[in-house]
Amino acid sequence: MSSCSSLIAALSASALLLAPGRPQAAPLAPDQQAVHVLNRMAFGPRPGDVERVTQMGVQRWIDAQLQPETIALPPALTARLDGLETVRRSAGASLAEYLELRKEVRDEDEGARQRRRQLDARVAREAAEARLLRALDSPRQLEEVMVDFWYNHFNVFSGKGIDRALVTSYENEAIRPHALGSFRALLGATARHPAMLFYLDNAVSSAPNPNAKGKAGGLNENYARELMELHTLGVDGGYSQRDVTELARMLTGWTFDQRRLANGGEGFRFDPRRHDKGVKTWLGQQIAPAGQDEGEHALDVLAVHPTTARHVSRQLARYFVSDDPPPALVERMTATWRASGGDIRAVLRTMFTSSEFMSTEAAGAKFKTPYQFVVSAVRASGAPVLNVNPMVNTMSQLGMPLYGCQTPDGYKNTQDAWLNPDALTRRITFATALAGGRLPLAVPPAPAPATTPAPAPKPVALDPASLQAALAGSLSRRTLDIVQQQPERLRAAMLLGSPDFMQR
Repeated sequence: MSSCSSLIAALSASALLLAPGRPQAAPLAPDQQAVHVLNRMAFGPRPGDVERVTQMGVQRWIDAQLQPETIALPPALTARLDGLETVRRSAGASLAEYLELRKEVRDEDEGARQRRRQLDARVAREAAEARLLRALDSPRQLEEVMVDFWYNHFNVFSGKGIDRALVTSYENEAIRPHALGSFRALLGATARHPAMLFYLDNAVSSAPNPNAKGKAGGLNENYARELMELHTLGVDGGYSQRDVTELARMLTGWTFDQRRLANGGEGFRFDPRRHDKGVKTWLGQQIAPAGQDEGEHALDVLAVHPTTARHVSRQLARYFVSDDPPPALVERMTATWRASGGDIRAVLRTMFTSSEFMSTEAAGAKFKTPYQFVVSAVRASGAPVLNVNPMVNTMSQLGMPLYGCQTPDGYKNTQDAWLNPDALTRRITFATALAGGRLPLAVPPAPAPATTPAPAPKPVALDPASLQAALAGSLSRRTLDIVQQQPERLRAAMLLGSPDFMQR
């Protein structure tokens, strides 16, 4: 058996023994707190981050992360983001090009088919590059973590029809601006964005009309159901099937016009002709006919509903603290939600300043998703990234393609969802390639079609001592002792493939 195969086998076996037992809850020592916040409120430490957070002070760092608008972005990152043309486009401009190529494809233009494939690939590549560059290099790490959380909470699948052209603007216009703001504003932005209207079919929902042509001939309950089940109240939120139907009636007419949007028009419109003008009874309240305001009223109620406050607070605590979050913490977060009217920043502050979050029991109690694992490994390596394709491909192999979750509930963030032998083997294979310098992260992807293949650079292996220093208190004494017994050329891979690094 080769040394690489032996390494994978050894690490896979040890990683399956993750978290055999949790330590008793106790406050984290000051030197552990910096590592903990970087693993939870950021995508892991980069070289020098632990020292910077320690010198700044953990509480000051938390306060700054809660105010991302006060943190300047590096000019190099801004320049790279500005160079991603499809990311900077509006929803309308993206849709216009998509619809034009779709028309040409229908006209059986083979050249159009090729251009359509190239456009789809470019949009997907630039969307992934923008997300990953921010996750890797933005000093506004909590903002990037919250974008990851909220996109999964309000998931839209990029593979459904015109959403291929719309998910980038959905993230940039509906998710990102509200990631640490008002939950009501976030809820409204996702509800009105054409990507969500199309994904969950509210765009074609209307009052029953036997004379209507096409798809706009009846009520569609998809969005109303997920709005209550996933986005707000939760699956056990105390509502009935009738409440789902009545909410769907209240939201009839919430739509958008593809042609109007593609020609520079609005991304959301209320169509009174499609709206059900009857009286509704929803969550025990009689709703008088009021057009668009019926849907706005529903969002107002749902955003501050006590059950929403508890459900979303628990989802946040599950993401940041543990798979089974402490009930007392969830209740305090719920109280903050209700007192603040759904101020996301205030709820997060309650969580981040809690003894439950800053405890030995919470530290290392979360298993990394494939997204978190890949991003944190590259951040820890300090490797320059000009090509995100190896990261994108690895996440797909691990079952978590970016923007690729087909179901409305988004990707899970619990250990049960991601811990299995095959996935661990793939993670360790990635860790081994990254540690050995064999991933072409520093080689810009060749334009398609490539005229001359770029020469492959000589692999530069990671320095295990530097990597160990970057990870600082993330590694247990047992892991460090095992790594030190291995040949130096295997140590970096051992660190990135260790059970400790799989946790955050």
